[in-house]
Amino acid sequence: MSAPATLVARSGAGTAERLALSAATAEGTHTATCEVPGWLEERRRSGGAVIRRIPFAELGHWSFAADTGDLRHRSGRFFTIEGLHVARPGAQWQQPIIVQPEIGILGILAKEFDGVLHFLMQAKMEPGNPNLVQLSPTVQATRSNYTKAHGGTEVKYLEHFLAPQRERVLTDVLQSEHGAWFYRKRNRNMIVEVDGDVPADEAFRWLTLGQILELLRLDNVVNMDARTVLASAPAVPAETRALSSDSGLLTWFTGERARHDVRVRRMPLREVAGWRTDASCVSRADGRFFRVVAVSVEGAGREVAGWTQPIIEPVESGVVGFAYRVFDGVPHVLAHARVEGGFLDTVELAPTVQCAPSNYAPLPAAHRPPFLDALLNASGDRVRYSTVHSEEGGRFLNAESRYLIVETDEATTPTEPPPGYHWVTPGQLNWLAGHSRYVNVQARTLLAVLGTVAPGRGAR
Repeated sequence: MSAPATLVARSGAGTAERLALSAATAEGTHTATCEVPGWLEERRRSGGAVIRRIPFAELGHWSFAADTGDLRHRSGRFFTIEGLHVARPGAQWQQPIIVQPEIGILGILAKEFDGVLHFLMQAKMEPGNPNLVQLSPTVQATRSNYTKAHGGTEVKYLEHFLAPQRERVLTDVLQSEHGAWFYRKRNRNMIVEVDGDVPADEAFRWLTLGQILELLRLDNVVNMDARTVLASAPAVPAETRALSSDSGLLTWFTGERARHDVRVRRMPLREVAGWRTDASCVSRADGRFFRVVAVSVEGAGREVAGWTQPIIEPVESGVVGFAYRVFDGVPHVLAHARVEGGFLDTVELAPTVQCAPSNYAPLPAAHRPPFLDALLNASGDRVRYSTVHSEEGGRFLNAESRYLIVETDEATTPTEPPPGYHWVTPGQLNWLAGHSRYVNVQARTLLAVLGTVAPGRGAR
């Protein structure tokens, strides 16, 4: 006779509340917040990593395919640089794109100390980071890396994420990455709670969520992968009302996905129109948007000590920002249903503004991104958050954006926004971020800090 079935609660008991307690805990039991920037800098100095730009001919194990011109690793693993053709009604373009079909793991270990959840964060070197070493998840690895396609060492703490006890998983969701530079790329974003003794290696520290949120106010300290994992975690909604009900929001968003006709096909890199390849760069003839270059990494202190790789380098820093308003006491941000060629679905929810302004300099004023000037020209007392963050340092070189949350008004961001835009609460955005392919990676960075923003309090 089989054992009687055991039922469990449909939602993890108190998970959001436990995370909220950690977010409210300004100092942890192991490391003072003020020590973290110095620790990261010490790790950078002691690591001694050297990043050099190199011509494509010096890439080890990488080459342009004779038939397509695609840039590939000889193992067939890691990623490729291919071409992409995107067609929409009234617009089409071609570009290089990173194709990396394997799903990586972005995982953070959580453990209670003195009744408060702490998170095991890593000081990790990435060649594209402007300052090389940033605060990263416990595990940040592609499948090629953790299956040791590079012949390197084991990924520390990986075992906790490959087969976790399901009832110990606090968050687990496949999230997209940059749709302008990746073709349908997804990573598994996880927070897994552990018991017992889990020693922190010298490159790791236990921090509360409150400490991490404070560090998110510093330029280039918390990396993109840590930001997206934390944004995917459940939060206690601070609001019970909104301009749109949850079902109304979903209906609007589903309508946005349905109305956009986006046709995408991969193509040989050598056939991409408007781009040229020389000895050290694949770039647009007009110099806009980004370029593909190559780098050599030495003394990395990673699973392998050194390697070479292609990497995408944007031509300038970006501006990423949410317009923020309070309606009848309830905070809202203005989200944009944004089309990007690399998305698996047609659109994802993006910040109000997400662009590199110089890319629009040659275009008529009517083609300038909506609301860009409202965010850039806001007075200092309206800026609730302003911090420079870099994007994924393993694939993008010196890719930085100024992340903003700016309090606006009816004159600049009306209650009835133009098509493609919608007011959502932080709680609604967090609810959607708990599911795949709803909230893009830039919006998730801002979502990670939205709970710390209050009207009338300027940026620190």
